[in-house]
Amino acid sequence: MSIALCPGSFDPVTFGHLDIIERSSRQFDDVIVAVIRNPQKAQSLFTLDERQQMLRDVTAHLPNIQIEFFKGLLVDFARDHGANAIVKGLRAVSDFDYELQMAQMNQRLSGIETFFISTSPQHSFLSSSLVREVARFGGDVSSMVPPLVAKRLNERFLEGER
Repeated sequence: MSIALCPGSFDPVTFGHLDIIERSSRQFDDVIVAVIRNPQKAQSLFTLDERQQMLRDVTAHLPNIQIEFFKGLLVDFARDHGANAIVKGLRAVSDFDYELQMAQMNQRLSGIETFFISTSPQHSFLSSSLVREVARFGGDVSSMVPPLVAKRLNERFLEGER
């Protein structure tokens, strides 16, 4: 049985993330979407529980997906869950430089291979941080995130104005 991890902060989940998750679900028996609070990023907009629930809602149509969150090393989480692959989406060459180093370190630490999937062109500009910034200033993000996520972003930023 092949089990892959799709790790990320997903703050919030975008159509780019969903593209990678859906394509991974066709290549592996099971896919664990591994949600982490990235200590290198500023305070998150949504809590881990909120991100996990949004991911569950927008991936409900995929029977071989499970959503988990974790702390610590991804390779330890992978071992604990029997994963034999990590899947990462690449938007640009700049992503590859960083992700290659991470893939090599993860392989060295655990023997787990990383598979890179190029993001579909219509999503190549998307990042959670850009989506948050557009939403924060009242921009329309409906073409960048699922409707549920757009609604949650709108609610979050409207709450902040009160």
